[in-house]
Amino acid sequence: MSKLHIKKGDMVLVIAGKDNFRTKGSKTPHKVLKVLVDEQRAIVEGVNMVSKSMKPSAKHPQGGIIKQEAPIHISNLMLVDPKSGDPTRVSIKHEGKNVIRISKKSGEVIK
Repeated sequence: MSKLHIKKGDMVLVIAGKDNFRTKGSKTPHKVLKVLVDEQRAIVEGVNMVSKSMKPSAKHPQGGIIKQEAPIHISNLMLVDPKSGDPTRVSIKHEGKNVIRISKKSGEVIK
């Protein structure tokens, strides 16, 4: 199991894949909803939408076809710099037991 540069709640930019093709030139950051560490994938809000057929249940009494986000590989995502809003690489610094992520572009600490 390896460490990832993306965490839940981060703002990321899609740099590859079908979502990047659909929103080419758009620099809209998206929020990470969930990170699947073992599979090295993340579920990102509004990205990689798939149609799923649902049987009627208590949660979805109508059933039918619903749209939901599917996981996307983290290599296709790039963290957004908190200072400038541009995509940036991440440097990891260890302070005791704490791990601090630092933006390579601005040197700003990423929360």
